Amino acid sequence: MQTDEQLKAIVREKYTAIAGQPAEQNAASCCGSGPVSCCSPADVPIMADDYTQLDGYVADADLALGCGLPTKFALIKEGDTVIDLGSGAGNDCFVARHETGPTGKVIGIDFTEAMIQRARTNAEVRGFNNVEFRQGDIEQMPVSDNVADVIVSNCVLNLVPNKKNVFAEIFRVLKPGGHFSISDIVLLGDLPANLQQAAEMYAGCVSGAIQRADYLRLIDEAGFTAVSLQKEKAIDLPDDILQHYLSADEIAAFRDSGTGIQSITVYAEKPGGPQSGAAQSPKPKRQLESLAGTSAENCCTPGSGCC
Repeated sequence: MQTDEQLKAIVREKYTAIAGQPAEQNAASCCGSGPVSCCSPADVPIMADDYTQLDGYVADADLALGCGLPTKFALIKEGDTVIDLGSGAGNDCFVARHETGPTGKVIGIDFTEAMIQRARTNAEVRGFNNVEFRQGDIEQMPVSDNVADVIVSNCVLNLVPNKKNVFAEIFRVLKPGGHFSISDIVLLGDLPANLQQAAEMYAGCVSGAIQRADYLRLIDEAGFTAVSLQKEKAIDLPDDILQHYLSADEIAAFRDSGTGIQSITVYAEKPGGPQSGAAQSPKPKRQLESLAGTSAENCCTPGSGCC
């Protein structure tokens, strides 16, 4: 059993290498880590969604590492202070900058030096003076209390061993009445042991994922309210990736098991402030129990048009 620090070292090493990889390679693998799928070319990525139609998009910052579009759903207003957790080369930060405008501020946090340097270069050459990047651990953010109006993150919390600490930090850093929109990978059922234990699949955003019900419970226990799912989709790992970790019989058993891997985008608010619980929230609220109990059959399938 690897320690939290060992897992973080694996992620740091992998994402240092990923910082120099082409987006096409990242899109055809699991968050840029592990073997590339010959069945998933860049125009049909395994996890990443298409940012190219979003205002503020910067191609040089898009490493095709995410599993959703949290900034699209984040309800960012002009003048907001926005924090992006696991900011990579700056993709979500630059989209957030467009939304918050010249009077707002965007802070990207990443613990990989290579990513921070790439993001800073992307910002500097474009004169983005209201975007800054800080190197640090999102379990101990280099940010004061009650700073952010909005927090976004794209497929990052699954990489963190202690997710409870991250949600506590998000709560601390958000202003009262502030909110987050986070895209992440969650599970419905148990992964095969060899897949769960593969270091590459941890860095690939799969084996570090937790059960969907547990993920939503952590949000609730951290004190957030108005929890809602803004988007959900099924993630299908191609056999040519699974075969690196599982035998043919194990792949067949995995397919038959009903275990689901999902990308979800979750919204929640920190209580307090004039807008807490207001009608501006992105969709009608559902009880946490109903969110945790949604069946895999109701998930959005890529290409189905439901999302």
